Amino acid sequence: MKPTRRNFIQSLGVGVAGLGISQQAVANTVSVPKSAKPVADEQILFVGDNIAIANTEHGKVRGFILRGIHQFLGIPYGADTSGKNRFMPPQKPTPWADVRPALWWGNTAPQIMEKRYANTYASFVDHWNYDDVSEDCLKLNVWTTALDTQKRPVIVWLHGGGFTNGNAIEQDGYHGENIARLGNVVFCSINHRLGPFGYSHLKAVGGHPASGNVGSLDMVAALEWVKNNIANFGGDPNNVTIIGQSGGGAKVTCLMNMPSAKGLFHKAVALSGSSLIGANKEYAEKLGLKIMEEAGLKQGEIEKLQQIPWREYIDITTRAVDKMADEAKRLNIQRGGYSPVSDGEYLNDQAFFSDSNHFSSNIPLMICSTFNEQSPSRTEAALENITLAEVKTKIEPRFGAKSGEIVDAFAKNFPKSRPIEIWSLILSNRKNAVATADAKVSQQKAPVYLAWFGWQPPLFDGRMRAFHCDDICFWFYNTDLMLTHTGGGKRPRALSEKMAKSFLNFVKTGNPNGGGLPTWKAYSTQNGETMILDDTPALVNNPDGEARKALA
Repeated sequence: MKPTRRNFIQSLGVGVAGLGISQQAVANTVSVPKSAKPVADEQILFVGDNIAIANTEHGKVRGFILRGIHQFLGIPYGADTSGKNRFMPPQKPTPWADVRPALWWGNTAPQIMEKRYANTYASFVDHWNYDDVSEDCLKLNVWTTALDTQKRPVIVWLHGGGFTNGNAIEQDGYHGENIARLGNVVFCSINHRLGPFGYSHLKAVGGHPASGNVGSLDMVAALEWVKNNIANFGGDPNNVTIIGQSGGGAKVTCLMNMPSAKGLFHKAVALSGSSLIGANKEYAEKLGLKIMEEAGLKQGEIEKLQQIPWREYIDITTRAVDKMADEAKRLNIQRGGYSPVSDGEYLNDQAFFSDSNHFSSNIPLMICSTFNEQSPSRTEAALENITLAEVKTKIEPRFGAKSGEIVDAFAKNFPKSRPIEIWSLILSNRKNAVATADAKVSQQKAPVYLAWFGWQPPLFDGRMRAFHCDDICFWFYNTDLMLTHTGGGKRPRALSEKMAKSFLNFVKTGNPNGGGLPTWKAYSTQNGETMILDDTPALVNNPDGEARKALA
């Protein structure tokens, strides 16, 4: 039985009331069509033939108005990617004559869906939202306060899940209603090709030269759609910020290093994920050869590969990765698979941010990771009593002989932290966040603002800690919507207001200051300026510098 998505209006029901905003206040401050005037019972949803209609270059779309925010879901920005369009750069969607309903999310890109909800704890905490899966997945969503000519700043959300899983609304905290209202901005989120459909590099076997990067070219196509259409939704195509988390953070840094993305966005935010180089071209080419071998096809038989059912193709490509394990080790590739390829044409084949004259040099970058990213004891309470000696044993599979040195270094840097907290700090993504900041500021002129999210949720008896994904709902003002990440209430809301307003200032000006956080100095390699995001935020220089040295 395929997973189903909960009713979206029900899932959004606490979005405004939970933030202390009355429904009537929204109705009184938002202009709605005559046919959508509030009534005595405080109607908050408006949908109908003449409500929320916007033009796009491919045809008109009809959305709805919920709590004063215009929402458009599942707008096509590209054609179906199945059949002859598989492994090809995205094509324009076929124009439509009638008003197209934009009332429901677009399909999720092909990925393994079996047992998606098998882990009860993960399903509870992250509230995964999935629905139909198909290759007709090039769709985007828009939240805006009005359909006018005000030219609001635009935010484009790139979901996580590596380059393999996820979709634009997989967590309730991804919704753009509250941030659109708080900052008077336009919020967009997109689906795009993932895994082997987006990143099978088949050039060496007769495929299109772009085949190893078409998933990222989908993102470029979505940004082109924003450039050409967002003014019709009250947005400014000349003030666009891309933001992504985890794999979405890596998508951000890749887009900053794709020639075709030049001029399509103006600020960038990478949360708990980034990349400083694409996938090894030699490995990707050999993996393409292995795919054809596993499919029983000869070089040049791409058309036959395009006709294989998507679920069967995933199995073929998974076997190909398994059989490439030794080659991956030879090339010093820690994790094989499908991700953007450093082909030198569609994605830079040099270290990212190494060129001071590159277009990314002018793009301000905000980077954030979380204190813990992973909390080993969340579902295993006994680990709360682990010793430092046991932590050293636990991390040996990953760090080998250096395990003892690493644990001792973190324990010295964080003397008040318990062994379980030391363990989770070691598993954090802070090293990669700092490496990205260093790379950007060492060669490029636009500022970098670095943050470290340390807010601890009062859930699972305090064992969740500042985990991977927890900060997203704070940036988007959704702490009362993503209750299973925050618990809801005044405490997370107070930090969220400061973070969201600082993020909005960055979106509008490229500088986050003035949103309620302490003065946020731009990052430098000399001082390592880092904004600690907690109940009492503070700017600290290089807070884990000594510990990170052990990870080198």
